[in-house]
Amino acid sequence: MKYDFNRVIDRRNTRSYKWDQSEKLFGDQDILPLWVADMDFESPPAVKEAILRRVQEGIYGYSIASESYQEAIKDWYRRRHDWDIQKEWISDSPGIVTSLGLSVELFSKPGDQVILQSPVYYPFYDVIRMNDRKVAINPLIEDEGRYVMDYAQLEELMAGGAKLLLLCNPHNPGGRVWEREELLRLGELCLRYGVTVISDEIHCDMIMPGHKHIPFASLSEELSNITLTTLAATKTFNLPGLQTSYIVTSNPALKRKFDLKLKALSVHMAAYFAAEAVEAAYNEGEEWLDELTRHISGNAGYAISYLAENLPQVTPMKPQATYLLWVNCRALGLDSDGLKKLMYREAKVAFNEGSVFGTEGQGHLRINLACPRSILAEALERFCKAAAPYAVK
Repeated sequence: MKYDFNRVIDRRNTRSYKWDQSEKLFGDQDILPLWVADMDFESPPAVKEAILRRVQEGIYGYSIASESYQEAIKDWYRRRHDWDIQKEWISDSPGIVTSLGLSVELFSKPGDQVILQSPVYYPFYDVIRMNDRKVAINPLIEDEGRYVMDYAQLEELMAGGAKLLLLCNPHNPGGRVWEREELLRLGELCLRYGVTVISDEIHCDMIMPGHKHIPFASLSEELSNITLTTLAATKTFNLPGLQTSYIVTSNPALKRKFDLKLKALSVHMAAYFAAEAVEAAYNEGEEWLDELTRHISGNAGYAISYLAENLPQVTPMKPQATYLLWVNCRALGLDSDGLKKLMYREAKVAFNEGSVFGTEGQGHLRINLACPRSILAEALERFCKAAAPYAVK
């Protein structure tokens, strides 16, 4: 391969949120961190070159988003996802969670129910509760090793008055790529009950072989007009520190309301380095991404096989998307505190403990696969050895 995703890069002492907090967060500086969703790989060379060119300008003043930046976004979604979006549908936002929080505030009222599908990325809960809304949980159902939607219970929530849905597409932490028929069935319910959809599609580019991401808003004009999609190049190309994302909606009223709030908060200005990095990634990073996806797919296969051989009591979901592995560890008989003790004190590894993703995530762990194979192998070896005594009880 052209790019070496097995090269180990020492990220310690780089102010890394992932690597430089082990002692503070987990009690031991020697803990191996495979938790927060950033990657231990350099971004594509074109991104680095674009940022260096921007640095060399020497004046770091207020910036605007160029037309070429918007064209890069349009071209990317047309090429990768068969989705034709218009430039006037796009608005920049500082981050995905910012967009989720603003959307809850703008498109619901205090005390309203907002639907999420649990287990799910934990800030979904925060943006609902911190905006004084009520979490309306539509629990996902595990069926033949993957999550599926409970449409009957979902319809009950909508019939009961919930008018806003936070959709995770692809799903984090389960790694599920929702299929067209599933999304159409969901969309039919949303149209029937007048539900607005905020679709978090940040993981849409990390799709495993044999699967295809379907943007929810691409399904029909009617669904596009009830949807605000939150997107970013940050997960795809390992750019989260640049604090850049954007929303896409074909509904002028939704976009106008969102843009007004961005301006009221004075977070509507373009970040100085972001546009160049995103444009370079989308225009010149496709080969890099294709090789990365093969590496992640290989890591997922390795992890699943290793766990089956060395700790068969736990059950991983084979990811269809994302670089995250969701593992059912309930057979170990440990509660949340017990799993943390096993990880941090006994195995000296840090995965995400599952209850933060909702009650339905209790007894699970989420493992970040976006690392060199040697780091993943060491983490799995540490964990399986430490977990062995619990597995025989």
